[in-house]
Amino acid sequence: MIKFRLMENKRWRIIEIELDHNHLTTPCSGNIYKSHRIMDLGSKRPLPVNEVHKIRLFRTVVIDAEENQVSDFDECEFRNHIDQGDCKLMLKQGDARELLDFFTRMQLNSPSFFYVMDINEKGCSRNAFWANSRFRGAYNYFGDVVFIDTTGLIEKYEVPLVVFTGVNHHGQAVLLGCGLVSGETVESFIWLFRAWLTYMIGRPPQTVITSLCKPLQTAVAEVFPRVFHCLSLTNVMKMVSNELVGVEQCDAIRRALARAVYHSLKVDEFEAAWGIMVESYELTNLEWLQVLYEDRKRWVPVYLKEVFLAGMFPIKENERLLTSPFKDYLTPNTCLSIFLRSYDRALLEIEQRETLSDAESRKPNFLLKSRFFLELQLSKVYTNDIFLKFQDEVEGMYSCFSIRQMNVEGSFVTFVVKEDVQVEENSRETKEFEVIYNTCDAEVVCVCALFNFRGYLCRHALSVINQIGLEETPPQYVLARWRKDVERDYSFSYGWDGIDINNPLHRYDNLYKSILKIVEEGRKSNDQYKFTLQSLNEILDKVRI
Repeated sequence: MIKFRLMENKRWRIIEIELDHNHLTTPCSGNIYKSHRIMDLGSKRPLPVNEVHKIRLFRTVVIDAEENQVSDFDECEFRNHIDQGDCKLMLKQGDARELLDFFTRMQLNSPSFFYVMDINEKGCSRNAFWANSRFRGAYNYFGDVVFIDTTGLIEKYEVPLVVFTGVNHHGQAVLLGCGLVSGETVESFIWLFRAWLTYMIGRPPQTVITSLCKPLQTAVAEVFPRVFHCLSLTNVMKMVSNELVGVEQCDAIRRALARAVYHSLKVDEFEAAWGIMVESYELTNLEWLQVLYEDRKRWVPVYLKEVFLAGMFPIKENERLLTSPFKDYLTPNTCLSIFLRSYDRALLEIEQRETLSDAESRKPNFLLKSRFFLELQLSKVYTNDIFLKFQDEVEGMYSCFSIRQMNVEGSFVTFVVKEDVQVEENSRETKEFEVIYNTCDAEVVCVCALFNFRGYLCRHALSVINQIGLEETPPQYVLARWRKDVERDYSFSYGWDGIDINNPLHRYDNLYKSILKIVEEGRKSNDQYKFTLQSLNEILDKVRI
């Protein structure tokens, strides 16, 4: 089987070849084939059903789409569009040894540490990926939305780091994987994403957020075809500011764009505001702006209201929600060896921050800002950081007025809530927010869609709930990912469906992961250690019988 892709330059590129059998084969029938009769232990380990052996082409044949011929083209264009066999990580003297020592040290400290390297035809490191065992456990709880941070590539850091990041129950950044890539190429990103997805047992997230980068977008579409792909609004607005430098009336254009992006409640409002901006400032000839407009459904909030984003997407101007887990350890001039040596400290700091926040959230120390019972209800449920954000919405209920019932259609009741909203630094205006309440299942949907953006109800929905006499927030709007009473175990489990109890390797893997959970609990105190050791000895005696 051969896969082709039609590129933007109207040339065909061969991207994949499968040289295996073109007829069905199964693990059960594999032993009848000569090539499968002698296998080492690693080869005997069953692969997930959806995993297929493939040969990836890094040296790619380019075929002209119009003439159907193999074509040669400019060397510079070749370097920009496809990955070459001799492409490699730009390492300084001693960096390769530092990287290998880092992987060795991490694996000695944690047998579940995972790493994989991509080597080019000349034996040089091209890309690398690694992850701690905790990352996969955290992905079980916080893997619905993943931000792929490529700041190190965009801003030309000395360390070409790519970080897979989620957000935990405190709204803090949580690591889900790290990688080094040789460049911003489609092939490098595809290799890295496949390595990460393999580590996560082939389970993609619901939503991926990335910077505005065509090779990155192509790779996401290739590896995560069913995942919703958002573009980082922070990155987009920063790019716009850079592009507008030197353009006449650039400040006025920025303000017009910000107003269209952040203050449009409905699609037609945004379209009208964008059209007026383009026409008023004569921007029709700006190609980069047209490209942004074509991608608007991936970065403009008004188009993303049906997508759950877990508080990782800004909906207010100058709002920065998530910082890099390595912000205190990685700068543009930090060398690879220094970063790798400080990696352990960064991880420890992330874990300690979460542990401290867990402890603080267990203390009932919140001062309520209203007499609404729903505030008291959620103070007992949400973690401190999330509850503080929710309290902003409770306070915002006092700025909402004129809650009117507009329409009733069966079980659906439509309300309009007015609020004075700040649209510019010294300007406010009254906006109307439509809220629809379903009396059958207590569903409440606001046009601002804060619940999907943040994961908790907005002031407009809360005002309607209070108006109709509901004392508590409906349970479907209290997400488990923000709760402080959920016991989270970061040791990864395949689940029963992934275990073949007749397979000794599966039995070993599953027992090993189960015992790790016991070890984690047993090490927490002297008493727990003694009890755990005694219990394990008793189990061992019984198992031997």
